[in-house]
Amino acid sequence: MLIATDEAGRVVKRPSKPAIGRMLASLQRGNAHVVLERVEEDVEGSWYVQVLLRDDNTYQLEFRDGVAAEHYQTRTISQEKVLTAMLGWAASEVGWKDDFMWNNIGAQFEADNAQHQG
Repeated sequence: MLIATDEAGRVVKRPSKPAIGRMLASLQRGNAHVVLERVEEDVEGSWYVQVLLRDDNTYQLEFRDGVAAEHYQTRTISQEKVLTAMLGWAASEVGWKDDFMWNNIGAQFEADNAQHQG
């Protein structure tokens, strides 16, 4: 099941394309991020795509494919490209991420996990 959450605390289960678009269009200071999470019972790991509207009015887009090592990030000025990517991810479309250059930032999270466990 897909769940969309924003910084203001709104939670939408099984969000429609228009609902995702409205959440993205509503980003501003104090409500600067939206997370789309795929939640399945009996499946370990985290699968999500999230966007943060940064102070410089760029969008920081990230996704995680199950584990910390598979956490990627990119930035863009285009809200339209972010929406297209988020909708593509939500629909499990092949190629949803092809319009961006992605950086693997998984090592940052693996270091955090090691600190918390140690």
